[in-house]
Amino acid sequence: MRLPSLFSACRESWRAGYGAAQLRRDLIAGLTVGVVAIPLAMALAIAVGVPPQHGLYTVLVAAPLIALSGGSRFNVSGPTAAFVVILLPITQQFGLGGLLLCTVMAGLILIALGLLGAGRLIAFIPYPVTLGFTAGIAVVIATLQLKDALGLTLASTPQHYVEQVQALASALPTLQAGDALIATVCLAVLIVWPRLVPRVPGHLVALTVGALLGLLLERNGLPVATLGERFSYSLDGQSLPGIPPLLPTFAWPWQLPGPDGRPLVPSFELIHQLLPSAFAIALLGAIESLLCAVVSDGMGGTRHDANGELIGQGIGNLAAPLFGGIPATAAIARTATNVRAGAFSPLASIIHAGVILLAILWLAPLFSYLPMAALAALLLIVAWNMSEAPHVLHTLKVAPRGDVAVLLVCLLLTVLFDMVLAVGVGLLLAAGLFIGRMSALTDAVPVEHPREADTPELPPEVAAFSIRGPLFFGAADRALGVLRRFNPRVRIVLLDISAVPLLDMTAISTLERLLRDYRQQGVGLIVAGANARLRLKLRRAGLRDIRHAPDLTRARAKALAQLQAADQEATADAGLGRPAG
Repeated sequence: MRLPSLFSACRESWRAGYGAAQLRRDLIAGLTVGVVAIPLAMALAIAVGVPPQHGLYTVLVAAPLIALSGGSRFNVSGPTAAFVVILLPITQQFGLGGLLLCTVMAGLILIALGLLGAGRLIAFIPYPVTLGFTAGIAVVIATLQLKDALGLTLASTPQHYVEQVQALASALPTLQAGDALIATVCLAVLIVWPRLVPRVPGHLVALTVGALLGLLLERNGLPVATLGERFSYSLDGQSLPGIPPLLPTFAWPWQLPGPDGRPLVPSFELIHQLLPSAFAIALLGAIESLLCAVVSDGMGGTRHDANGELIGQGIGNLAAPLFGGIPATAAIARTATNVRAGAFSPLASIIHAGVILLAILWLAPLFSYLPMAALAALLLIVAWNMSEAPHVLHTLKVAPRGDVAVLLVCLLLTVLFDMVLAVGVGLLLAAGLFIGRMSALTDAVPVEHPREADTPELPPEVAAFSIRGPLFFGAADRALGVLRRFNPRVRIVLLDISAVPLLDMTAISTLERLLRDYRQQGVGLIVAGANARLRLKLRRAGLRDIRHAPDLTRARAKALAQLQAADQEATADAGLGRPAG
């Protein structure tokens, strides 16, 4: 168990020296990130099919817990766009209660991964796989936002991407000019504003412009869909528009409504159905948070604790659903904003959660005027940034064909099916490519000439081979198969493995069969250059009768001595009248 990894980021910040100057930096950074996080949290909650306040509750509960207990000084956690493609189908099938129960399960899995020390394993996911499924998620998110950005009215909400595109195309005649205009203006602001005034968050400006434009269009008789029209809450028996200006209350996930509006009935079958999605949430959360930690380390000159970060993410995702929060992980955009704003410690993320608290209590009524098209435009920009389109195009141009294939397969599978399948297939393809490339590095060649000029040339009864590269299941049979092809007169085979870094069980088994054949043919084997680790492996495998030599020169000497001794014995036997051999 890696319990000492808890609170590692806080401890590191304290050891670095914390005073009034550092507190001021954290305050400024927390306020800046909090302003950015408010609309994003609501928009992402809407994107996964739940009321917007659940996105704010996620930040309010998960962000400070993860910041306190996690392993990165600068990570800022909350709802992220990467989760949309996983969470929306869960909400559609199991309702809000199912989604929150799945989040609790994912939190437990993340804690287990951190305690088992799996943080370093995330680094073994190939870049084309990560880039492919991330770009695929961005495509799906952008497609889902077209409905609100254009004000379309859909007859149904399909789960599969091709059907979603068909439904959007069929709904184009219902396009609302007011919503489309607001989305266009907000997109323009989000693109242009950061270049003109980078210190003021473009999200805040775009949503303010969108809300004012929406009010103007409404007064002129052009309808605009707003958050207050789409969502409402009950208070003292009254139905009010928007989100409640109240703090979240504790509730078990199965006490919340399922897909039919009634509370869930917890059962083993329900857990079984949610388990694959919980693993997907945990895997994606781990990847996102650790990638984000790497980025923040590069920006801030720090070093994160990978396992501590996984444990912190698990704690946050375990607690947040009990107060209405959806899955959370570190967000690169908010974390980068945090570092650029001068954050020094995890306190900045805690302060950003405090901004969310104030927004819920004081600004909730104003959120009702936010146009849905403006929030859709915000997520369209998030999807574009998430897609890393320039990196995708660059990779397609310069990467080897195998890596390009992995990227495209992951992208297409994410879009057409789901991310879990995309990552699984991508990892299998990447592993296959790696095995092929590693096996190509291994070869076995005959050694025809001595390395030293004063070493006598080997007689035809001795054959020498050199193997270079790892001897594993992908290369063992091909490499060791060369040792079967030699002159029938050969009585001794020299095998130089000084350039072999590793030997797996497949190679040992192949070598064992080779030795068995050599014994039947009366051929001896001398292995040269085996390091201590390889010799130990061979002995443990039962291949104790292999003769070893430190290098090929001494192996030659042993072979010549063995031949000479055999010839002398044959001569002596002939002199005594016994048949030789």
